[in-house]
Amino acid sequence: MDNDKVHTKLAAARTRLILDQPFLGALVLRMPLQMGDPAWCMTTATDAKKIYYNYAYIDQLKPAETQFVLAKQALHCALSHFARRQHRLKHRWDLACDYAVNPLLVAEGFTPPPGVLIEDSFSGMSAEEIYRCLDDKEDGDADSGNHEDQGNDETSDPSDSDADSNSDADSNSDAHNEPNPAAQPTPENGSGSSSQSADPSGSPEPATLSQQEQDNLSVQWQQRLAGAAQQAQQAGKLSESMARMVEFMLQPKLPWRALLAQHMVATARDDYNYARPSSRRGDPAIFPSLRSAQTDIVVAIDVSGSIDDQEIDEFMSEINAIKAQLRARISLLVCDAQLATGSPWIFESWDEFKLPRTFTGGGGTDFRPVFEWVAQQDQPPQLVVYFSDCVGAYPETTPDHAVIWLVKGRAQPPFGQRIQLN
Repeated sequence: MDNDKVHTKLAAARTRLILDQPFLGALVLRMPLQMGDPAWCMTTATDAKKIYYNYAYIDQLKPAETQFVLAKQALHCALSHFARRQHRLKHRWDLACDYAVNPLLVAEGFTPPPGVLIEDSFSGMSAEEIYRCLDDKEDGDADSGNHEDQGNDETSDPSDSDADSNSDADSNSDAHNEPNPAAQPTPENGSGSSSQSADPSGSPEPATLSQQEQDNLSVQWQQRLAGAAQQAQQAGKLSESMARMVEFMLQPKLPWRALLAQHMVATARDDYNYARPSSRRGDPAIFPSLRSAQTDIVVAIDVSGSIDDQEIDEFMSEINAIKAQLRARISLLVCDAQLATGSPWIFESWDEFKLPRTFTGGGGTDFRPVFEWVAQQDQPPQLVVYFSDCVGAYPETTPDHAVIWLVKGRAQPPFGQRIQLN
């Protein structure tokens, strides 16, 4: 196999990315290319520092497909997938990351290699959300070597090679390894990138990143992401979808529980009163007194099928903890396409907030019944908190009261304050 042929193909792919896709091209340029040992790198991989490649795999790709695999690994790093895996199983996480990243590149006009993992039902979902949709069967396939490459989109360790290669669920490395749908020929005489000396065996698998290394690299990649986006935007070559992704990644991130508490506390009707006290008290000085009134909150839960029981339980327990501090009276509405029988359920501040029974969703999602019920009340609530994936039918007019959407997924409600669940 001709070393120069593969090196020329990689260099040409990077150059074409800079010209046609300056955002992704700038990210790829941040990563040296190095040949990996085919014993662990069957396609391509990344440790958030370099892009590793299988010599024979790159040799068989078309030029456009080479651009895809390079952009994919850089995007995995830019999305900090290497730092987001946490407790999750590595192989399943790698698959979830690929399912999240591959459609983004296809939508940008990239040509994927054969066997790339794309599932329409996962469109717009994060790797964390996709991970929960994958069952144990995917983990059992970890050793079969028939998956597409995984350039971690979420939290896989940087040494994971793409999921399509032979990523092992028990691997000690963090590299994101791309799965290879076809058996890969062994390089006859491989070498690394142009900066590497010829080495038939290629580079050994990268070591697992420490927590400190993950944190440092995550900050570096956020800076690179912002810089690459700015350059591409100035050149007029940053697509709307990529701009939204960058905005989402760079926005300040607080746990949804903290954000929910912050917004609910803001609605509490605790205030200071400077009214003159009774003259009988004799003291001419007027001191402020804290007056507290009950806060009325409506909580609506979407049971159309997109929200699972565990998520609902977490949400209910969080509301329960917050409401006791606010002296909040909560009206609970359960809805899919219509309000559940028995709605609303009323909980005073001293009552435990929980679902009165198990609900079986399955209908479509329609938010209008909840807001229609609220509009019929004599006194509007201080706040409506709606727990949903936000995919459904909305009221035609914006409500007068405050609305918080606790969102699972990427959908954007047309009004109200949006808080990302995950």
